[in-house]
Amino acid sequence: MVVLHYTAMVSAEAALARLCDPVAEVSAHYLICEKGRVWRMVDEAARAWHAGAGQWGAVTDVNSRSVGIELANCGDHPFPEPQIVALEGLLAGILARWDIAPERVIGHSDMAPTRKFDPGARFDWRRLALGGLSVWPQSGAVAGDFWTDLERFGYAWPQDGENPQAQLLAAFRLRFRPWARGPLADQDRAIAHDLANRFPVDHRPTSA
Repeated sequence: MVVLHYTAMVSAEAALARLCDPVAEVSAHYLICEKGRVWRMVDEAARAWHAGAGQWGAVTDVNSRSVGIELANCGDHPFPEPQIVALEGLLAGILARWDIAPERVIGHSDMAPTRKFDPGARFDWRRLALGGLSVWPQSGAVAGDFWTDLERFGYAWPQDGENPQAQLLAAFRLRFRPWARGPLADQDRAIAHDLANRFPVDHRPTSA
């Protein structure tokens, strides 16, 4: 898998210092600054400490089964064009080298919905999908069983938190309907059903 993050720090340089500080006990394979510079910090074949507790499909140790990419951004403003162009080039190479399917490019919030919000509502997932680097729902889908379809697509029920349904809905909307508010709607159900039917996750143990 590939997990996308934002740094939530004042600058790329500050994030770089933290990601390279052994005391911080956090790391990622790559960091991309706003101007498109890419730092490679951990070999892709090695484990980096970027994901933490969480799950996607059958994968419960995400750190050992993913490449982590940090984007210099606080989550409250759009990601600059040079940064996204650099991400697209980096992702294309990673997916080709490791034979990773586009549906296995996810956000930190997807695999840790009770803890994380990155890469956030300002990230353009649709653009990645149009380039074959992630997935996006098709229009015209029919509504299904939302919670079953979320699990079929890859989301896992949170083991912590007080309201897992609300947390899962929020994480799903953060990626696919960041403008949506209020209770579960038929549009949520239709999007989830489309994604689950086209990209059902393999719940067997996997290496990428």
